Amino acid sequence: MDNLSPFIYWAQSSKNIFLKVDVRNVKEPQVNIEGRKITFFGEGEGARGLNKYEFAMDFYGDVSKDYTMKIHDSKVDFNLVKTEEGFWPRLISQPQKPAWLKIDFDKWQSEEDLNDEVRDIRDDYPDIYEKLQKEEQGYKKEDFKKVFMICHNFFMYLGFFYILCVLGVRFLKEGPDSYSGTYDSVGFLMKLLHVLMSLEIIYPILGYSKGSPLINFMQIFGRCFVLFGMISPEPRMQIKPVVFYLFLVWSSVELVRYPYYITQLYKKENAWLTWLRYTVWIPLYPLGFLCEGIIVLRSIPYAEETKLFTLSLPNYYNFVFDYPTVLRIYMFVFVSSMYSMMSYMYKGRKARLGPHKKSKIQKIK
Repeated sequence: MDNLSPFIYWAQSSKNIFLKVDVRNVKEPQVNIEGRKITFFGEGEGARGLNKYEFAMDFYGDVSKDYTMKIHDSKVDFNLVKTEEGFWPRLISQPQKPAWLKIDFDKWQSEEDLNDEVRDIRDDYPDIYEKLQKEEQGYKKEDFKKVFMICHNFFMYLGFFYILCVLGVRFLKEGPDSYSGTYDSVGFLMKLLHVLMSLEIIYPILGYSKGSPLINFMQIFGRCFVLFGMISPEPRMQIKPVVFYLFLVWSSVELVRYPYYITQLYKKENAWLTWLRYTVWIPLYPLGFLCEGIIVLRSIPYAEETKLFTLSLPNYYNFVFDYPTVLRIYMFVFVSSMYSMMSYMYKGRKARLGPHKKSKIQKIK
């Protein structure tokens, strides 16, 4: 089990870095400082009670090996010396701050006490306090994005996992007879999940996730068009066996994709999950495209018969809309989008699992 990280409060002057490790009754902590890196290990009473606490940080700049450490009953204080004078824009090298790192504003107010009188550093550096506040708020926004995306991905994973469980249990009990009841049993949840999935089109634009909004739009729009435009409004399509296979393929893909996204948010690389993420699409995407194509072809005669979404003259708007024609046009667009999606996934697999990535994945194992 990994050791816990203590809360750390930091401040700086132009020459020094001040750290306060919030662990009580620490005896003989192990500390190593070299270049820009500091490591700490000790046993004491922190936020999680009596435990072993440790942390490692890469500073924004170099610090000297000459430092002072004072062990108090309630904390451990460090006074580190910068190798080059000047204020750092942040403490650590990476832009994202860990949750256990906090700013010690009290220390900022009392540093640089040159004339044995109380001074406020904000008088000498009027912008520094505001910058620190903005920095702290920026970290909070990053933490909110991370928590929000983890919750989104975990909820989506649970939803598709539930669908797979329902499909599996019903098939074990009823066999092929369960096909006709697929939509009635999980159709509502499938539609809800795809409504939420549509948010993933704007997440890259808002900076909540990486990736291409266009690729997300192509995939999600295609699914929603099939689900809401062909399966949902036509009861005869809902009982077709192809709906069972389509839901099975969609859920299997997402059962790998969302856990992979969660590990990326935690910056934890899992070689097996990465391999699945960039391999499982090879059999499943063609099967999914086949099922969607069958549904489109079967929906055309149904739409012609029922005049679904069709608007004929005369009408108030003096406008004609023929839904079966739209479905025929969509078939051509569908083929090109299928090629684009397969090419995109192939390039992603080559980039992640190519020869130059092999050694890294083996190390992770």
